[in-house]
Amino acid sequence: MVTGEDRYRTVVEETVGYLLREMLLSSGGFASAQDADTEGIEGLTYTWTPAEWAELGLAPDLLEPFEHGRSIVRGTLAAAAKARLLAVRSERSQPFRDDKAIASWNGLALAALAECVDVVRRLWAGQRVTHRGAAFSLDDVALEFKPDQPALPIVLGVKGPRAVALAGSVADGVLCSILSSPGHVRRVRETVNAVRARARDGSAAGPLPVLAYVPAAIDRDGEAARRAVRPLLARYLAHLHGQSILADAGVTEAETAAIRAARAAGESGARAVTDAHVDAFALAGTPDQVRSRLRAWREAGLDTPIALPASPADPVEQLAVIGAELGPCWRSLR
Repeated sequence: MVTGEDRYRTVVEETVGYLLREMLLSSGGFASAQDADTEGIEGLTYTWTPAEWAELGLAPDLLEPFEHGRSIVRGTLAAAAKARLLAVRSERSQPFRDDKAIASWNGLALAALAECVDVVRRLWAGQRVTHRGAAFSLDDVALEFKPDQPALPIVLGVKGPRAVALAGSVADGVLCSILSSPGHVRRVRETVNAVRARARDGSAAGPLPVLAYVPAAIDRDGEAARRAVRPLLARYLAHLHGQSILADAGVTEAETAAIRAARAAGESGARAVTDAHVDAFALAGTPDQVRSRLRAWREAGLDTPIALPASPADPVEQLAVIGAELGPCWRSLR
């Protein structure tokens, strides 16, 4: 951070997280608005009764009265507490979202990303930066240290079609989200390659590395490994309902709606995760099965898989198994 204030970074990260979680459309753009009320009650999804709050075991002095006997949260919460609140809120009825995508508003979001990349590159190069852009402004800002590394590779974590295209023109790599699939990686690869092929000034020459998070579980008992990834997949399939990253794998909204319904009823949703879902989004099974599936990711254009241990077993032990079983195979495919 240029300012040295971690809280500023937290605000930015959480704001971007909200946009990607709540406002991202399956087309890749952002919805124009979200209602303030749910089921006719202002703030119902985002506010709390004293009883609901007490059940979570959080400090009562964080609540400030709002309306209808409900309260808003004021004060600082730890990351774990925020995650708990989000999990509870995600199971509630959600406010109506206006899915109209306004081009000028969406342009601001992409412009902000492009501006950030440009500014970070200039700061890292040792420049004092004054910037007046569509998204933000800076006045005579510079880093307080000289970087040891002369160049800073910038990898953008994006998944919508327009954002992927932007990454192809301004970034040094693309980090694909969890619940990527070979189909999604293929779309990302095709998009960035097309963008870079059209670059006339040579600024986007050469291949762009593509990385992806991949849930992984390896066991001599292949079915046990596949069962282990299902709860994690259920959580994210429900969360990413309607987004293009799932359509890239051939998953329909009806499939994810069934998982969301199961979770709303208090279940994990794992029983609604099919074998096709496991094959598309994870590396799960016996060592031989997983190695065979890994080839599909490489053939789709993936440069670096980032394994996410999905089993309830010790994550360090899981990573050791993943590295031993998949490392040599991946190196042979490169």
